[in-house]
Amino acid sequence: MAYCTSTDIERVMAQSLTSATSSTDSFDTLGDLINIGNVFDKNTVTDDVINTYIRIADQEIDAALSELYKTPLKEVANFEGILYSETNEYNEYIVLSEAAPLSIGDIVLITGENITERHEINELIDYDTFATINEIQYSFPADSRVIRVTYPEPIRYISARKAAANIYDKYFSAEVSPSTSKYGEFLRDLASRDIDSILNGRIILHGQHRIGRRFFNANLADQYALPSGGEISRDMRQIK
Repeated sequence: MAYCTSTDIERVMAQSLTSATSSTDSFDTLGDLINIGNVFDKNTVTDDVINTYIRIADQEIDAALSELYKTPLKEVANFEGILYSETNEYNEYIVLSEAAPLSIGDIVLITGENITERHEINELIDYDTFATINEIQYSFPADSRVIRVTYPEPIRYISARKAAANIYDKYFSAEVSPSTSKYGEFLRDLASRDIDSILNGRIILHGQHRIGRRFFNANLADQYALPSGGEISRDMRQIK
């Protein structure tokens, strides 16, 4: 699975590549006004382009972190709730029994009666109510489990920023000078700072398989060596 979704990229992409309308499907389709300037112009940025640059960004992340972690990284569950009411054809929203720390673009697993569906959140109605991009196929009863799965932070946003920067440069570097945009450089700098924090032990990716551990014992949670004295930093911006 990709470390981020197209929704994540839309949230960080500059509006130069977004559509001037509220819907990109057809001219006679009414869409939400909030989508104006917030969705990609599909004539310019296709889904294939987005998926390609997400894959490139994920490969760069895996290459940088392969020294410390087994890659590719794995999804972890970091929140679990239960359904307040059943899902059916008359209820298009997922209602939880309590408030949840969810956001647009999150991936949730709905599990009940030996059936599991995977969905991406595209609308938040309230702290305990949300809608998904695809329709719920199965009628899940109340008290079914709702589990949010994600890659450890900040991997999701590193991938989104790297992919967005490359997409932005793809469409503008050939037409303007210099060859890379300031906004793309800004996104890469943010992503590089987060990777540097992981490489130097300031951020630990919990739930991942760490390599190079003492005696190969995963229960010994030593901190990775931080640069001091004459030790060379692992910061990516210092790697030539």
